[in-house]
Amino acid sequence: MSARDVGSGGMGPGGGVIGSVMERTYSTPAADAGRRLVYSSRSGGFMTGRALARPIRSLAAACLVSVTAGAAVMAPARGEPSAGVDECIAQLGADQFARREAAARALVHLGAPALAPLERAIRTGDLEVATRGVEVIRELLDAEDQATSDAAWKCLARLAAADAGTPAAALAEAAAEFHALAAATAARDRLESLGAVFRERSPIQGGAVEIEFNASWRGGPDDLRQLSRLRGLSAVSVHGVAIDDHSLAVLASLQGVQRIDLFGTGLGAEAARMLADHLPEARIDVRKGGKLGVSSLAFGGPCEVRTVEPGSAADQAGIRSGDVVLSIDGVGVTSFDDLTTRLGERAPGEVVTLAVARRDGTADGEPERVDCDVRLDAW
Repeated sequence: MSARDVGSGGMGPGGGVIGSVMERTYSTPAADAGRRLVYSSRSGGFMTGRALARPIRSLAAACLVSVTAGAAVMAPARGEPSAGVDECIAQLGADQFARREAAARALVHLGAPALAPLERAIRTGDLEVATRGVEVIRELLDAEDQATSDAAWKCLARLAAADAGTPAAALAEAAAEFHALAAATAARDRLESLGAVFRERSPIQGGAVEIEFNASWRGGPDDLRQLSRLRGLSAVSVHGVAIDDHSLAVLASLQGVQRIDLFGTGLGAEAARMLADHLPEARIDVRKGGKLGVSSLAFGGPCEVRTVEPGSAADQAGIRSGDVVLSIDGVGVTSFDDLTTRLGERAPGEVVTLAVARRDGTADGEPERVDCDVRLDAW
């Protein structure tokens, strides 16, 4: 197929003035020798003959043809998606390469309406149809419309699971895996560029991925959608970043996550309950926002401080490594978890009194009780 363009204001193939519109004339294969097809950007369709009076009635009636790098690429006509789906699918197995390519492009353009017929054709058609059909679905995974993207994922999942061991199932599984890997890499790059901090555990620890959003985060609620594309995500920590209902819904959809920490996000007990309902296997830790700046290795028993973050609220109040926290505002503290729970109920800037037992380096002597007034930091 060859083409000749007539620009704005030029003479059309019938001798008339085209005007401010691009017309493109195509000479057809030998079987249709003597016929001319003209695509008009004004009418949005193909015309035949000198008068350009009527659209051709064939596969092109549902698919507009443009020429890119010398190859015919089909895109569906507006308003006729259902009319062209079956014809385009039939052309996926055509003898001519150009027809197969054009049909695949048309189906991608059709989007969601093409998915169900494609799924049926992939299961019943030959290997050529299955291969091209799966590739069309894979491209629809990147659709801007989230509903179309989600439908394409479900379609691939059904194909991969329905007929295990068949070429169609293998193609669908490979396409889903390839796309998931690419999407995970792109999602991580995007989140890191916006200030998210990634940590990866060693292979001995399972190789899981943890992500933290803190004061460096420059993204918005929509950017958090990238979380669902990450692979091996085990923990999400949000420190001092406001969480709205949209962001909370994204977090609630992260099946497989083992821990979610929300410190100083503006959320409270109700949000924690909602997350726990959606993610029953995950540990949910929601704190109001007061930060002390200490850590402990003890899971139970005395609340012994192991490290004090330099410059933190604890450091400025004189708390030291080795101190054992006895109480907060006169209420006894039994463990480090107990301490963090109580601090999570306090807001940044609040002053609390911590009573600690301190040995001052003398293992044999009685520990000294020291009261420390602490103005809590923000996360």
